[in-house]
Amino acid sequence: MNNRIRTLLIDDDVNLVNDVKKYFSSSAVIDVKFIGQDGDTGLELAKNNKDSIDLVIMDTLLPGKDGLSLLKEFKEMGAKFKIILTSSVKNSLIFNNIDNFNVSYILLKPYGMTDLENIVSSVFSKAEDQIASFHLEGKISKMLHSLGIPSHIKGYQYIRESIMLIYNNPYIIGGITKELYPEVANKFRTTSSRVERAIRHAIEVSWNRGDYEYMEELFGHSVDYDRAKPTNSEFIATVADKLKLDINAYSR
Repeated sequence: MNNRIRTLLIDDDVNLVNDVKKYFSSSAVIDVKFIGQDGDTGLELAKNNKDSIDLVIMDTLLPGKDGLSLLKEFKEMGAKFKIILTSSVKNSLIFNNIDNFNVSYILLKPYGMTDLENIVSSVFSKAEDQIASFHLEGKISKMLHSLGIPSHIKGYQYIRESIMLIYNNPYIIGGITKELYPEVANKFRTTSSRVERAIRHAIEVSWNRGDYEYMEELFGHSVDYDRAKPTNSEFIATVADKLKLDINAYSR
């Protein structure tokens, strides 16, 4: 296809760069056309190929020019391409300034290739319902990362899908075993029991790795490590309720 999304990837993680190149090598949607492994090289590629780039995917922490410097340079040169930032840490200096730049999404590392593909497709989608779903999924992903659940474990995907289902159909939380698990299992081509176990494991990981203050905000004193962890349904319902409250407050 001639209308693939022409992409510049800027990242100094050689293994990640190779994974991205390999995954998208046969993609009909995304063309990883340019690669820079430091900020200076990335900027040079962007300047020399400004009109041949649709998307820049770049880490915020780079050798040479850092992410914020690149964002400023891109703005000064009037670049029209979209930008997806990736980061293994929450860099408030950059995150608090993204409204000044053409940043479409912030993706926390580590991330899966399918996650990246879905986000890129959503960024370039024109359908309003897909855009709304993309923003909802992005908010859920940020919450789950704050809760310490890494995106590469299966429970992360199952919890994210469960929250989206409950957000759109609140009644389903009353039938978590008979309705929610089977629906999630059907989408991911697995079994309800595996969905249940993977979600339970993800909650256990969260309890050990999550942002304590954020967890306490969501779950209250049950975050204390000597107390019982929430059940799967309690965890999913609480995060879904918090998501809805945040979105409603933002839209007022």
